[in-house]
Amino acid sequence: MKYYLAPLEGVTNYIYRNAYHTHFEKLDKYYTPFISTNQHNSFSTKDLKEILPENNKGLYTVPQILSNNSVDFIKAANTISSYGYNEINLNLGCPSNTVVAKNKGSGFLYHTEALDRFLDEIYSQATMKISIKTRLGKYSADEFYELVKIYSKYPLEELIIHPRIQKDMYRNVPNLEVFSQTLASIKCPVCYNGDIFTTDDYQSITDKFPTVDLMMLGRGIIGNPALIGQIKNESMPDIATFRSFHDTLYQNYKEVMHGEKNILYKMKSLWFYMIHIFSDNKKVIKSIKKCERLSDYDLIIEKLFSEHELAKNTRGYRVVVENL
Repeated sequence: MKYYLAPLEGVTNYIYRNAYHTHFEKLDKYYTPFISTNQHNSFSTKDLKEILPENNKGLYTVPQILSNNSVDFIKAANTISSYGYNEINLNLGCPSNTVVAKNKGSGFLYHTEALDRFLDEIYSQATMKISIKTRLGKYSADEFYELVKIYSKYPLEELIIHPRIQKDMYRNVPNLEVFSQTLASIKCPVCYNGDIFTTDDYQSITDKFPTVDLMMLGRGIIGNPALIGQIKNESMPDIATFRSFHDTLYQNYKEVMHGEKNILYKMKSLWFYMIHIFSDNKKVIKSIKKCERLSDYDLIIEKLFSEHELAKNTRGYRVVVENL
């Protein structure tokens, strides 16, 4: 089995990826948050930082592109290639309403004729390996049967499937029935993505789909960075490892960001997910959310790591996610 880190905007940036890679079980691939193409072929400073080789040393990083324009996609891919990358990922999975309104991400899935033309154009001119991250459709999972026919026309490096539709966002449960029914029809390697929060979740998916040997995890790893180690080694690191991971992240954000509010925003985004590795965490997360100064944040974190224990499981995190 190979394990990938899913991209999550605002969280899995290069600082997070490097800190994770240093402190926890190393992953086979790390996907960047999407780079949205534009007609000027210009990358923001933020986007460039994500793909700079010096920010991804020792990592197999896969830049992700969000686009519905083949010319813009190819220009962006060529720019990325100039930094030494030989693989990119097309985002056809983002369910954000602002993205979908532009017929990008999972919003592109409903426009099958345009999507087919787009894929024909980018694969016919590709100089890099291109994988696709997809949902089952926009309005109905039945859309995926037609999408599989389209995907099968092209030399996809991999097809990463999150078995929900756009309208689900992250609610409901993955549609494993449609995933199962279409699996044998897909010609390229298939990667499963969706709702792997515990070792039991992982075992359930691998039992159901023994031929799938690629797994992408996002919220599950962010909520519990030790999850892959638990899956592979059946062991949980001590609390000092989590403290060291946190401190590395925190220090690196302080070095590259300006303003206490900006740094606190990053740490609050992390704790929204990761607080659930600790038992008795409700008061702590409330304190973190209300925190407005780094000095106060430091006191909260010191108390958290010195007075609280790691939870026996992270199933409380699942409840929070389903209520988003």
